[in-house]
Amino acid sequence: MSFTTPPPLGDEQVVAIVAPSRPTDETKLQIGRDRLAALGAETRVFPTATPDSDEPASPAARAADIEDAFADSAVGAVMAYTGGDDQLRVLRHLDGDILAANPTRFFGYSDNDNLRLLLWNHGIVSFGACIHPDVICDGELHSYTARYLQRALFEESLGPVEPAPEWTDDWFDFETRDPREWRDTPAPETWVGPEAGGDEPVSGRVWGGTFAIIKWHLQTDRYLPNPERLDGSILALETSEDVPPPREVGYTLRAMGERGLLERFDGVILGRPRTNAPTLEWDPNPETYPDELNSVVTRELERYAPDAVAGFGYDFGHTEPSFPLPLGAVATLDPADGALRFGRD
Repeated sequence: MSFTTPPPLGDEQVVAIVAPSRPTDETKLQIGRDRLAALGAETRVFPTATPDSDEPASPAARAADIEDAFADSAVGAVMAYTGGDDQLRVLRHLDGDILAANPTRFFGYSDNDNLRLLLWNHGIVSFGACIHPDVICDGELHSYTARYLQRALFEESLGPVEPAPEWTDDWFDFETRDPREWRDTPAPETWVGPEAGGDEPVSGRVWGGTFAIIKWHLQTDRYLPNPERLDGSILALETSEDVPPPREVGYTLRAMGERGLLERFDGVILGRPRTNAPTLEWDPNPETYPDELNSVVTRELERYAPDAVAGFGYDFGHTEPSFPLPLGAVATLDPADGALRFGRD
């Protein structure tokens, strides 16, 4: 099956804002609309994203909003307001034929990776980034996020991705709007499997996203692609504000290995993990957590995909700033220096 990268946002088109997971906050929504307008993207708010309720719309209504946005010729991109934990219930209400017949650039991640993995099954490339938190945190939109979001909106492909000059996983307080603490960004690390046969770059279509969503799709077993379609792909993985214990990530990768899935990937890219969130039920060590996570990933790759190449510490996911990871696009990972680039084919 072939893949389609939907065309960039046109001059007379708008970005449709939808709420496939949780309802919107009026003040935050307006900040997002203003900042997108500053990037050159005008917006239209669809019914599920109208800030008039504390509860999300029904799964069927959220699905209808997505379909309507995709089918509207005046819409050049669709962006989710935020993530959540409920979007899996929306998928059964979506008509994949409507989405496939009207390929539109969709933006979202976290809970929105549910929809993105469904779009992957229909051969549609989609991008990361939500209104909340990516576009609205801090006193102004971070220049790194702005650069890659603008590419994802207006250019044919994301192209080469450089490491961000700084990063943070501090929780932004929208009440005080106090500045967050930023840290220098270490260079990405790479691992080459013992049977990889050298340090040659690997390329493949990106599948994956947020760890929790991948687990849900493995557990429900309703929206996984035909395993053969994963042959030669690049697995993208980031652990979100859930900050799962590394052993849990290892268990899931082991299950993917026993299922015959992990061996199908030629490469793996891990997003920079956050270690800080208000609702954590354990106390991860921010100094050791990334290395522990990398260790369990390489252990399972050695067992099940010894010819794969892995890269760790890329700026997609739940730390800031970030680039909008394009699921379904072709990624090329160079183990010599950790360079990462994305293209249409």
